Amino acid sequence: MGTTNEQSPHENEHQVQTGAELARIATEQNRELAEDLIERARRNGLQLVGENGLLTGLVKLVLEGALEAEMADHLGYEKGDPAGAGSGNHRNGTSRKTVLSQVGPVQINIPRDRAGNFNPQIVPKHSRRVDGFSETIISLYAKGLTTGEIQAHLAEVYDIEVSRDLVSRATAQVAQDLAAWRTRPLDRVYAVLLIDCIYIKIRDGAVANKPVYIAVGINLDGDRDVLGMWVGTGGEGPKQWMTWLTELRNRGIQDVLIACCDGLKGLPESINDVWPQTDVQLCVVMVRTSLRYAAKQYWGAIARQLKEVYTAKTADEAEQRFARFEEEWGERYPAVIDTWRRSWEHMIVFMRFPAPIRRVVYTTNMIESLNSRFRQASRRRGHFPDDDAALKVLYLVIQNPIKNHANVTGRTQSWKQAINSLASHYGDRVTDR
Repeated sequence: MGTTNEQSPHENEHQVQTGAELARIATEQNRELAEDLIERARRNGLQLVGENGLLTGLVKLVLEGALEAEMADHLGYEKGDPAGAGSGNHRNGTSRKTVLSQVGPVQINIPRDRAGNFNPQIVPKHSRRVDGFSETIISLYAKGLTTGEIQAHLAEVYDIEVSRDLVSRATAQVAQDLAAWRTRPLDRVYAVLLIDCIYIKIRDGAVANKPVYIAVGINLDGDRDVLGMWVGTGGEGPKQWMTWLTELRNRGIQDVLIACCDGLKGLPESINDVWPQTDVQLCVVMVRTSLRYAAKQYWGAIARQLKEVYTAKTADEAEQRFARFEEEWGERYPAVIDTWRRSWEHMIVFMRFPAPIRRVVYTTNMIESLNSRFRQASRRRGHFPDDDAALKVLYLVIQNPIKNHANVTGRTQSWKQAINSLASHYGDRVTDR
């Protein structure tokens, strides 16, 4: 009988490892390598980055090794292999080139072939940057830094002198990605659509606050995403909103179950002109609108009491709670009371929803988090030179979620409960996808 390659269970236990174990080992090895490099730098008085830095040398070693592997693949034989004799093409020395990397400028030797048709992919011909460098520029741009500030940052941190033109070229791809993103097809039905407007300083002849309209959707699978973003003129208006909502319909949205918006006069009518069956819900985002009329010292108390109104179990209970709110605040802030009274019909609609749907609708953390990051990026800029520059930065904010933070994109929590409640409430508008 022949021999077998079977292994004992004990041998398998030592050889087969889970993905988590492999990740842990890789992490430990990377940490050990990093600690070793730092210790060598400290012990020998060396720097990690810069012309003679340890990391610079490591990057050079990796790049040149990868280029040599590409050349071997191109020629069909390894360096020094006798099989290459008489092959018709062979190595022809190297050429020196300096490329920009995450750790600074790195001087590398690129192998050449006699035929002159070697086209490396790791460091393409005419390229002066390796993968990752453009990402650094784009990341800084997403944080709101200007091209001049990015130029200064690279010079200070990486000791790299780059032109503003290079920075502009590195971000040029963002404009193409943004154009494709703004015209991408959308789902046919969305469970929830949240629309909001913030103001950002943009130069239009003179620097002025311009409205940026934002639409966030939750589809029937519970996935959250920013569906559209537009810069307007003047103040926020329902007619302008109707233009943007019509654009969303043209991109594929045929039905929206629930739309959440602020108390802008005429906005519910604009929504229903585009999607006649949509339930329009105002009360939650109206809290933010209400605070505009109140002194900051009272914001906490007002927000807390209004939350008691929109979390009431029934319309009658909500009415009673709002009556108490009106009794306390009506004389001081009549505009708040008028805003809610004008929109009370939409509060009654909201009260029809079961608890799982309410939790999805009145959780506005995602859009509040997005607006906060938008304002942070725009504050760093001071103002944007034009509409396109503003949209590029805001788009990059959307595309770069922060770990362990509330982000606008992602999966909605407890969605199974919510979609079952939506199916019971809206019937075939949910089940007939």
